[in-house]
Amino acid sequence: MSTLTQRRGFGAALWDYLTTVDHKKIAILYLISGGFFFVLGGLEAMIIRIQLAIPNNNFVSAGLYNEILTMHGTTMIFLAAMPLIFAFMNAVVPIQIGARDVAFPFLNSLGFWLFFFGGLFLNLSWFLGGAPDAGWTSYASLALESPSNGIDFYLLGLQISGIGTLIAGINFLVTIINMRAPGMTYMRMPLFTWTTFVASALILFAFPPLTVGLAIMMFDRLFGTHFFDHTMGGNTIIWEHLFWIFGHPEVYILILPAFGIFSEIIPVFAKKRLFGYSSMVFATVLIGFLGFMVWAHHMFTVGLGPIANAIFAVATMAIAVPTGIKIFNWMFTMWGGSIRFTTPMLWSVAFIPSFTLGGVTGVMLASAAADYQYHDTYFVVAHFHYVIVGGVVFGLFAAAHYWWPAMFGKMLNEFLGKVTFVLFFTGFHLTFFIQHFLGLMGMPRRVFTFLPGQGFEIGNAVSTAGAVLMALGTIVLLYNVVITSIKGEKVGMDPWGDGRTLEWAVSSPPPEYNFKQTPLVRGLDALWIEKMEGKKGMTPAEPVGDIHMPNPSILPIIISFGLFVAAFGAMYHADHAFGYPLLFAGLAITFGAMLVRSIKDDHGFHIHKEDLMNEEDEKGGRK
Repeated sequence: MSTLTQRRGFGAALWDYLTTVDHKKIAILYLISGGFFFVLGGLEAMIIRIQLAIPNNNFVSAGLYNEILTMHGTTMIFLAAMPLIFAFMNAVVPIQIGARDVAFPFLNSLGFWLFFFGGLFLNLSWFLGGAPDAGWTSYASLALESPSNGIDFYLLGLQISGIGTLIAGINFLVTIINMRAPGMTYMRMPLFTWTTFVASALILFAFPPLTVGLAIMMFDRLFGTHFFDHTMGGNTIIWEHLFWIFGHPEVYILILPAFGIFSEIIPVFAKKRLFGYSSMVFATVLIGFLGFMVWAHHMFTVGLGPIANAIFAVATMAIAVPTGIKIFNWMFTMWGGSIRFTTPMLWSVAFIPSFTLGGVTGVMLASAAADYQYHDTYFVVAHFHYVIVGGVVFGLFAAAHYWWPAMFGKMLNEFLGKVTFVLFFTGFHLTFFIQHFLGLMGMPRRVFTFLPGQGFEIGNAVSTAGAVLMALGTIVLLYNVVITSIKGEKVGMDPWGDGRTLEWAVSSPPPEYNFKQTPLVRGLDALWIEKMEGKKGMTPAEPVGDIHMPNPSILPIIISFGLFVAAFGAMYHADHAFGYPLLFAGLAITFGAMLVRSIKDDHGFHIHKEDLMNEEDEKGGRK
């Protein structure tokens, strides 16, 4: 973005990003906004750890602590991890399959702006009467009793953001099914594309239950219905079912792309083909399938009965099998390889024992009888942070260092990258490993303080010290990003030298159209095959011709802004005279923009082959 602003001025660059439908620029938008929310969620985590550093601390009040705890979980899952995953999906997947863009560029932009305005709406709750305070799962028994508007911000913000995620999932499914280059069969797709494909299918089936749950709780909160009110014939447990039918596949929506990231990085820096490719694909699909059969393991203490508990316990343990296949395949890929310990490789190697530990405690929690003891203790907190941070966040940090040159044409500083790794990795294990023991000693989740003499002092102090190290690691990463953007040297095609897949077959960063000629894929690790035959680039599947491109559009941001305005109207309709006018005005903006999109013929534009040839000649002259 910095080079663009220098060349065209800030206003032109800003307009370019507000109206873009280019998947690579949308990836940068996801990266910036997801990174912002990641920092925000991290600050909330630091407040939590400071409050729990010593007994009887009064750094924040009990009510504010509940708000911070709720917003930390909600922000990290919905507004940081998801968009950062989408950033790398957008940046890499279309190029990996040899496509010029995603199937629906307009919808790609709409998905981002819906996510952004949903996240913005949710975080405005801090300034408009208080944030949600019923936990990130917002169980109905707590949410319906919450007196502030915080829960309404949660319901409407996640609804808007969730629609954007659903749109993005559908878009990637269609893109991967329909837009692969000639020769790119399903069993030649890179693992990151495969995991994106399965995660997108999970989004398609997992987000509708959340949408329904949020909608009917919204009716309970805003319009006086009683779906979840047991005193009026409703059932609070139905919310838990709807939430976890979404919530457990959501874990795999996050972790599967991280698995794909490691499956791309390890072969490159071990200089070996990925071991057991077919079994990795099978394991990915099986994890996605089983992910829908385990949601009630979050509800072992609800009272579903021994038969239901036993079924969900067995299904949960079964997921360990395909996950174990993946762990062994990554280790076998490294076995006997010529390993280079770059920053992405360090994150990949560190992920294996960290995530495995999270998996082992997951199998412990899968035992319904044992879960009665572990449930709602810090043991569970330790478990899911080992999975989400030790899996997803490690994967995101690895991807950021690995694909940064592909996105921006510059390499992140390797020394600073390794400093980030040491600080964050050490801090992560200090923070969360000891929480297993705090949980086994009986420390409950979600408590805002504890008494002296309970044996929790040392564990919490160590945990807070680890959180400080994680924060320092993140600060070093942000410094690395800034310093690289200002001073970093430009790199050319395939900057790591051992790239195996198609994203390294184009310049860094790629041109607007990705490929001048659609590549011909002749096997798994398509670029590596060409390299082994002594070729510098890909064999083209077509002659040079005109390239059709979509026009930029301001409509996605207008459609999303209309829903943002309507959400305020829906929330304040009962208490303020401006509620209904605001609701109808917002819906009018959204549906008006949709009508304009429907009746306006937008055929895009063409980049002519003469321009492509001239560009090639100019590059040759510069060399």
